[in-house]
Amino acid sequence: MRVAIAEDSVLLREGVAQLLTDAGIEVTARCGTADELLTRVAADPPDAVIVDIRMPPTHPDEGMQAALTIRKKYPDIGVLVLSQYVEVGLAMRLLADSAEGAGYLLKDRVSEVKEFIAALRRVADGGSALDPTIVSTMLKRRRSSDPLDSLTPREREVLELMATGASNAGIAESMVITQRAAEKYVSTIFTKLGIPASGSESRRVLAVLLFLRS
Repeated sequence: MRVAIAEDSVLLREGVAQLLTDAGIEVTARCGTADELLTRVAADPPDAVIVDIRMPPTHPDEGMQAALTIRKKYPDIGVLVLSQYVEVGLAMRLLADSAEGAGYLLKDRVSEVKEFIAALRRVADGGSALDPTIVSTMLKRRRSSDPLDSLTPREREVLELMATGASNAGIAESMVITQRAAEKYVSTIFTKLGIPASGSESRRVLAVLLFLRS
């Protein structure tokens, strides 16, 4: 896997680059600005990019703008954004059209190396990865009336795990249930949310998008 990094903090940028290198991942670019990232991606498209939301020169959302540009111009490139804080509005902008090939993690998550690398690989492969803290915040902000009201507490827990990118095996491990039980929960969620079995889009992605937009 080939990855480009955009982070204005030299220490964090070089630290992430070293983590990736140690995991056998090729770092194609180490950028200090969002503009530099876009230039490097255009010249040598990687499999995925890691980008800080707030980048120079003004720091409000240059990194997010670059992420959205890459998502639009290079749909095959996975985009994993990092943030110091929980910013649900920015997460929704990233995932507005699709959760495929996109991720949003808090910077603290980088220290959990195994999980961070797994999330990056999942995004590069076209999956999604959401920080559990962001997912929990979204759950708390749900409207009183939405499609998720039909789900039981255990089913909502499964959907929350799905939103973080967990597979059926991962759900089973987290909830201490069998994989077959996890598969049943996922199937029931699809049915309750009215997500058809056919179609070109991933049913899991559609469920996660419905969860986010609610």
